[in-house]
Amino acid sequence: MNKLRQSAKNQECLVRIPGVCNRRTETVVLAHLNGGGMGMKVSDLHGAFCCSSCHDLLDGRVSRSSHGYEGDMLKLMHYEGVRRTQEYWLAFGYISI
Repeated sequence: MNKLRQSAKNQECLVRIPGVCNRRTETVVLAHLNGGGMGMKVSDLHGAFCCSSCHDLLDGRVSRSSHGYEGDMLKLMHYEGVRRTQEYWLAFGYISI
């Protein structure tokens, strides 16, 4: 596992889907944006610290309609989480410009 994926361990969820986020740091992983294709992931730079509940909703393992969220709104929340995660990585030296 590389350093960016490892950096998610015990962090707070930065996707923060209202009414879904479990705020349990022990469940946080790096959730990649969709688009890599079946069995493929996009770059770790395009991932967000994400709790298991938010991750399940983003990946469709739980019903999106039961929570009242549509695809575009979830994409926006995921992108915001990616931005927050990248800010964390910059601040703590995981990545540099």
